[in-house]
Amino acid sequence: MLLVGSNVGIGKSIVQFVPVPLFALLRFVIAMAVLWPLLRIAKLRHVKRDEWLNLFLQALFGTFGFTLLMLNGVQRTSAVAAGVITSTIPAVVALLSWLILKERPNGRALASIALAIAGVVVINLAHVDAGAHGETSFTGNLMVLGAVCCESLYIILSRRLTQTLAPIDICAYTHLFGLLLMLPFGATALVDFDYRAVPPGVWTLVLWYGLSASIFSFWLWMKGIRHVPGSLAGVFSAVLPVAAAIYGIAFLGERPTLAHGVALACVIAGIGLASLKVKRVPPVAS
Repeated sequence: MLLVGSNVGIGKSIVQFVPVPLFALLRFVIAMAVLWPLLRIAKLRHVKRDEWLNLFLQALFGTFGFTLLMLNGVQRTSAVAAGVITSTIPAVVALLSWLILKERPNGRALASIALAIAGVVVINLAHVDAGAHGETSFTGNLMVLGAVCCESLYIILSRRLTQTLAPIDICAYTHLFGLLLMLPFGATALVDFDYRAVPPGVWTLVLWYGLSASIFSFWLWMKGIRHVPGSLAGVFSAVLPVAAAIYGIAFLGERPTLAHGVALACVIAGIGLASLKVKRVPPVAS
């Protein structure tokens, strides 16, 4: 979660110099440079047709759509706001599971969803009241929220595939589709782009983002979730907005407002509430 949160701010630093479509394409190129050994023909033949369709939809929403919306969003809003909105993913997953999969949430999940919605509303109302710059931030916030919805759809779609495919294979296949989808946009951005205008340190950030967003954070999460209960793993989602805020304050000169604090409190409270274990009282012997 530290990597995911810091990547929100790192992405904002990069898109100040590199066009979003080109940066998005480079992210997939870097990821596939590491994941390509997993694309063995013999292994690919074992993937069923309906699984390929599911993988394509995951790539469309979780890699292609998420990347474009998130990077365009952080270009228009603060890393602090983007981090808070991104941390609503657990609540959005619960909401979409309710609407799409008809999985009825319990009372704590409903309260978590309500708190997440309240946090997003607080941030957007504050930016709308801020005037012209607030309108730009409002647009960016909506894009980040769209990215959150895309990532939540990715999580929902991956539930079925994890029963038949290894998680790292799913990562490789979806990033391959993402690369193919992003290629026309990234190639167009290459026209008249001046590489010399980009500081060397930014290219280092591009390399780190491609590795951490697609490989490191994914691997660490999958390894950690094997040893940590799901309820406790949900609590660690609260680290995401904190990491994004620290990066924004330390490296981008951002200053959090009262609205950010209220929104962050709502989201963290929702995550904590949904992650609490229910104590079961043993029946009293009669």
